Amino acid sequence: MTAVGGPRIAAMNEAAEAAELVLGEPLADARAKADDLQARPLDETADARALHRLALWATRYTPTASPWSGENGGDGFFLDVEGAAHLFGGEERLIADLALRLEENFGLSARLAIAATPGMAWALSRFHPAPCTILPSGEEKAALASLPVEALRLSPETCATLRRLGFKTAGALLDKPRAPFAARFPTELLRRIDQALGRIDEPLVPVVAPPAYHSLLYLLDPIITQEAIVTLASRLMQTLTLALTRDDLGARMLRLSLYRVDGEVKTVDIGLTLPTRNVTHVARMIDLKLGALATTDDAGFGFEAVGLAITRAEPMPPRQRELSSIAEETDAGDRTEEHAALIDTLRQRLGRQSVRRFQPVESHLPERAEVLPPVTSEEWQFPLLETEQSTKNARPLLLLPHAEPAEVIALAPDGPPRRFSWRGVIYEVACAEGPERISAEWWRHRTPKPTRDYYCVEDADGRRFWLFREGLYERETAVARWFVHGLFG
Repeated sequence: MTAVGGPRIAAMNEAAEAAELVLGEPLADARAKADDLQARPLDETADARALHRLALWATRYTPTASPWSGENGGDGFFLDVEGAAHLFGGEERLIADLALRLEENFGLSARLAIAATPGMAWALSRFHPAPCTILPSGEEKAALASLPVEALRLSPETCATLRRLGFKTAGALLDKPRAPFAARFPTELLRRIDQALGRIDEPLVPVVAPPAYHSLLYLLDPIITQEAIVTLASRLMQTLTLALTRDDLGARMLRLSLYRVDGEVKTVDIGLTLPTRNVTHVARMIDLKLGALATTDDAGFGFEAVGLAITRAEPMPPRQRELSSIAEETDAGDRTEEHAALIDTLRQRLGRQSVRRFQPVESHLPERAEVLPPVTSEEWQFPLLETEQSTKNARPLLLLPHAEPAEVIALAPDGPPRRFSWRGVIYEVACAEGPERISAEWWRHRTPKPTRDYYCVEDADGRRFWLFREGLYERETAVARWFVHGLFG
């Protein structure tokens, strides 16, 4: 890394440590100690990506994994293993399994520690003689007393000042009056002490948002096929359904995590239109998403663990289905669920942006009266009861993106059309209904826009069109202009 006075050492391998090089040492001084020193520029972006992948892999132990990279030296991640250690037979086995897999999968000789606070775990992993340490809760002060001041995660400048004042260990600071330290040093000094001892909370930023519900399955033999993944995902969803039913909730968004043998993690996010506890529906969505993404094509030596997390849950109160007196309401609810399932299927097959819905807009102009935004996993209400569309001022099933000019023959300049030519084809009008007069939105334009007279016309073969005449005859225009704007089914 580059700093004042020239480049400095940011990371070292075992050979550099054997040559007694020091982190933060100027590169020029390091070259004077080791003639055969090889140096490479620090790629902070690549290091951050690698640390992110490592923390994502660590979610196989607990959903809450928080990467950290500090100026105090070294990179790593915090794991909140409270409530997860029993899955591995206790904290000792969990930390042993973590150390083994870091070595085998990534070639990393990590230093690990378990403590009641993140600050204490960081201090022990960095400065305790043993590579793996477990500190019982309540012994933070005694363990911190013998560690150097650098164990408090202070800046190099603060540590240097403390050492000049004779404070070499963290224990020398614990029982001293706090007011002089608060007056002379940055606020980080007292804050780091309190965080390490558990006096104040230390918020951590997880690599992924903590799920509302989570279930993880470790496998004795790796799996590769999509069918096996869907089967295991169904089992996990069945487990989660028990908790959802207990809390009257349904899954709205889910994340499937596939942990490869070599340490890579594949994640698949599933968004549902309505909250659900239907295991079959969730399994079908996962199957469709896996097929679209071809996730199993890059399975490597297989997946050794499968996790399913519900990242968003919404209320889903129980609904009566048996009583015949409310059969009509039940049917309406079933239709709503069927609509939601259809949209979920289309979204997995076609993509999130390809499935759209009509949304009304406050405008009386046909081309502005509605838009087609993509269907998302946000709040989306389906009509519970189908309403009969009024025949008055009916709108065509297909509205053209832009009104297209047509040549029209009418008995009178302001009368209904009798014959028209559109896209090179002549149509004889058998009957016409109208006009429906629609004025322009004068508040949107500085210059007045012409009025439209819309007609619903039917030709001799039963085809129905939506035409309009632009401009009021002898008031807004002297020559009538006609357009085709839509087609009825």
